[in-house]
Amino acid sequence: MRAPAGVVLYEVGPRDGLQNEPETVPTGAKAAWIARLVGAGLRRVEVTSFVSPKWIPQLADADALCAQLPRDTGAVFSALVPNEAGYERFRAARLPVAAFFVSASETHNRRNVNRGIAEHLERFRPVAERARAEGVRLRAYVSTVCGCPYEGDVAVAAVVALVEQLLALGADEISLGDTIGVGHPAQVRALVAAVAGAAPLERVALHLHDTWGRALANVQAGYEAGAPSTPRSGGSAAAPTRRARRATSRPRTSWTSSGAPASQPGWTSTRSWTRARGSSRRC
Repeated sequence: MRAPAGVVLYEVGPRDGLQNEPETVPTGAKAAWIARLVGAGLRRVEVTSFVSPKWIPQLADADALCAQLPRDTGAVFSALVPNEAGYERFRAARLPVAAFFVSASETHNRRNVNRGIAEHLERFRPVAERARAEGVRLRAYVSTVCGCPYEGDVAVAAVVALVEQLLALGADEISLGDTIGVGHPAQVRALVAAVAGAAPLERVALHLHDTWGRALANVQAGYEAGAPSTPRSGGSAAAPTRRARRATSRPRTSWTSSGAPASQPGWTSTRSWTRARGSSRRC
């Protein structure tokens, strides 16, 4: 499998990172961070989730945040949409890409959304149909593709079968997530090769956690296997395990060193600003 000609970095920190923070970040600080990410050159940013504030109070300001996004920059913003109620808020926010989650592990899916995989997909079908009719792109996240905290190993065949169902449902993009960070490079290569038989790899992304320090090697393996897109990763509320996030600058450095076009000006200053904000909030 040939490596793709370019790399797409899909930033999910404003949603996937902040949803696990013990403190709620002010809306203005979130908007400023997103503006800096876009200013640093990132063109795909997942900004929030239209989930009930009861479940994720850190993202209760989704509507207000979307009103402050820098719309004239050429960046494509997306948000997580868990259900029809969330989709109504999403449409009011005028974003072009809706994202949703499903797990390749039956147990993890039940722990995450209180229902099995088949029921979860069927409940989301009306949202998918509306999105298709209204010209909204759908991004599907498949969790626990390399392992489940409850079931252990997850069969590659189960992941591939789920990818096929998601494509039939109307997903335009599919992100394969190593939710608990147990994957290794050989496993990632084999997974990408298997998924390539079900979906065009230009529509496939990798979401790889750094729990055991292998995220960077796994990103490189996925890229070499043909997957052109990778999000900066965060954590899962339904995965009771040690979590770690992979900084966007690390794969950028790796790809630049290997000759892949991943130059993004301004990342150093954005990283310094983010660290300073984090330090001030913890003082």
